[in-house]
Amino acid sequence: MTEQFKSITETQCTNPPARYDDLTVLMLNCTLTRSPKMSHTEGLLHRADEVFKANGVASEILRPVDYEIPAGLEQDYAGEDGYERDDWPNIQAKIDACDILIIGTSVWLGEKSSVCNRVLERMYGYTHSFNDKGQYRDYGKVGATLITGNEDGVKHCAMSILFSLSHIGYTVPPQADAGWMGEAGPGPSYMDPGSGGPQNDFTNRNTTFLVWNCLHLARMLKDAGGIPAHGNQPEKWSAGCKTDFHSPEHKR
Repeated sequence: MTEQFKSITETQCTNPPARYDDLTVLMLNCTLTRSPKMSHTEGLLHRADEVFKANGVASEILRPVDYEIPAGLEQDYAGEDGYERDDWPNIQAKIDACDILIIGTSVWLGEKSSVCNRVLERMYGYTHSFNDKGQYRDYGKVGATLITGNEDGVKHCAMSILFSLSHIGYTVPPQADAGWMGEAGPGPSYMDPGSGGPQNDFTNRNTTFLVWNCLHLARMLKDAGGIPAHGNQPEKWSAGCKTDFHSPEHKR
């Protein structure tokens, strides 16, 4: 390594291109394990959290399994369908307040957890409402995912989660998924002694890339005021503003 290249590398490693301390991140750990028991997925989320905190980003890790979250697509089930309580509106308020949302999940039967499915379904129940620019409410937010397990399935689960986030309005940065899988079959999970999970360079590199790509994208979106409100406002479409779309009948 030449001295010039070494100097450039050290500068890039210690001098980020912007400040990020006005950003907020929420990590939803969709483990099946209730607090205070140890969660392997939370162990990986903490690795990402270290990078966020090193840049002054306000962060929170929350386990939805610890809360009463009825299944369904309504915004609030408290007092309805036999439910006395619904904690989801409070969680949704935290989602609404963050700039970056990280969905963490373990892999079971080759799929994301049932808790993760429920979280995405409840988020989907809010998609008929809009932000202050008349776009779907999650426009301008950044989404990514971190996954653990001891069977193959990171890419399969990430494919589903990232599509769901994008579909409801999130902007997904490059390399927005990372994870750790142990050997196939029974064996140590991410945080177990001797697993090698926390020391795995591939996982640590991809997790760090994920965090920085989320930070860069969130910075760009926040500075730009989000996604431009042109050609993507449902109520204006319904009112007849088709923004350059012409039906085949119109062309004839």
